[in-house]
This record gives sequence, structure tokens and C-alpha cells, in this order.
Amino acid sequence: MADADPRKEDEPNVARSDPTGQTTGAGSEPDTGSEASLQAELADVKDKLLRALAEQQNIRQKMQRERDEAVKFAASQLAGDLLDTLDNLRRAIDSVPKGTSDHDTVGPILKGVEVTESNLLSTLSRHGLQRIDPLGAAFDPHVHHAVREHTDATAEEGTVVEVLQPGYLLHGRLLRPAMVGVAIKGQQKNGTAMQ
Repeated sequence: MADADPRKEDEPNVARSDPTGQTTGAGSEPDTGSEASLQAELADVKDKLLRALAEQQNIRQKMQRERDEAVKFAASQLAGDLLDTLDNLRRAIDSVPKGTSDHDTVGPILKGVEVTESNLLSTLSRHGLQRIDPLGAAFDPHVHHAVREHTDATAEEGTVVEVLQPGYLLHGRLLRPAMVGVAIKGQQKNGTAMQ
């Protein structure tokens, strides 16, 4: 047993052949199968990372759009409540008989109400409110609410011939539809249109 060479045990780990003839050990090259699987796994992880980053960017953009829209339409409740005030101002103006607007008492009051209505409309307009006054336009069910039908031989069928209450849009979104009367065709009898 003393014949054993002590230097062989102290040698560093060197490549040795296994019984099949393939070389193994510290100095051997990794096989190409495991390298290919690592490359495939790396590509898969990279793809998942890119998809996660894209999804995060999409969520960020969606949240920004929702926030912008919430800010844009935050005043819709207030604007909707002010529409009754606008309607009342218009009713007050329309209730003054035509000949009395020059009267010393009625004239200044009427002028004040008209200026108040105009100022309120221009202020709301600066904040995205738009009035819909569709007299003479074709009926559009997306922005008009038909409450009456008028038999009219002179107007084209489906035309708005009466505006009972103007409608309003806020930044292009319908706040209140215009309440209108729409022309329908009828037969003429004794100079008047009949249904």
C-alpha cells in the first residue's frame, strides 16, 4: 500500500474519461443542449418582462385618461343644476310683452336679466358648456327629445319646427337633450294642415 503515489491524490481535478469514452470534469465544455434550453428560458423571461412593462404602461395611460375625464366632467352636476336657472332667465325675458320693453321700469329690468343670462352662458361656455338650439335642423334622437308632432305641409318631415327647451352639451357629452316639436306630413284641408 505504500506503493500508492501520493501526488495523484493532490492533483487538481482534471478531465477523466468515463467508461463510455466521454470526457467529464472541471475543464470540460457545457453541452449545447443545456445552453439552448438556457437561451430559450432567457428569451421567455425577457418576453414576459417586456409584456409586463407594456401592460404597466397601458394601465398608467388608462388611469391618466380616466383622471383627465374625471376632472373634465367634475362640474357636470353643477352645470346641470344651473340649467334650470338659465331656463328661468329665458322665461323671464320671453314673458315681457313686446310693447313694454321700452317702459321706464320694465326696460332696465329686462336689460339686466338679458345681461345676466348672457354672462352666465359665456361663463359656462368657457368651461365647455354648449347650447343646442336646433330650430330648423333635422331631428337627431341623440341630442333631441321630441315631445310634440306638428302637422306641417311646408316643413320637411322630421325637421325641428319648435324648441320648447334648449339642450346642452358639456365638452361634447350630452348634458340635457333639447325638447322639441317635430314636423310630420299631413293632408291639406281648407288651407290648414291636417293629420
